Amino acid sequence: MHTYRLSAAATVLGVSDDTLRRWVDAGRLPSRVDDAGRRVVAGTDLAAFAATVAGDPAGPGDTSARNRFEGIVTRVLRGDVMSQVEVQSGPHRLVSLISTEAVDALALEPGAPAVASVKATNVVVELP
Repeated sequence: MHTYRLSAAATVLGVSDDTLRRWVDAGRLPSRVDDAGRRVVAGTDLAAFAATVAGDPAGPGDTSARNRFEGIVTRVLRGDVMSQVEVQSGPHRLVSLISTEAVDALALEPGAPAVASVKATNVVVELP
């Protein structure tokens, strides 16, 4: 299972480290201490939280869209040949239709870190 240090989780959500720490301290996002003594968030918990915080007035603020979105996989709908992959990057939800073979090769699953690159109307998902 993927885990994120609080600073990395803040980057995924598009908020400051302090904002994320306040959310964790308030119980909005569960965390634990890893073997190295650092606070971390489980990727699956971060994926679920990212999907709910999008559009939340207390969540990420306005950002200008770029063509490269670092984020977290929040959903994978697998098909025999093609799969739908959803990536949450701050307040932006990106959806890509890619081959199931690519999903398997990249080991894409909810909670996995990913980068969505946008070119015209195509969204390419790659590993960070």
